Amino acid sequence: MVMPRRQVLVQLDDELVAQLDRIALEHGTNRSELLRQGALAVIRADDLRLADDALQASYRMTPQDPAIVESARRLAAETMPTW
Repeated sequence: MVMPRRQVLVQLDDELVAQLDRIALEHGTNRSELLRQGALAVIRADDLRLADDALQASYRMTPQDPAIVESARRLAAETMPTW
């Protein structure tokens, strides 16, 4: 399914444009696609940051039980393959 696109004006200095064009050429794409991929990378990074913040907050509310952590470590060590 093709999503409609909206044109967005972004002001960049000449050096940044030149670097983007060089990278786009190396990857066989164009500047617009490269900037779309960059925008998605920023969004994914922020999603990961939010998830990490939520995980840290949950551990502050309910800290891990040291006995459970040690038990999980022992179980993992028992099930590790030996090569």
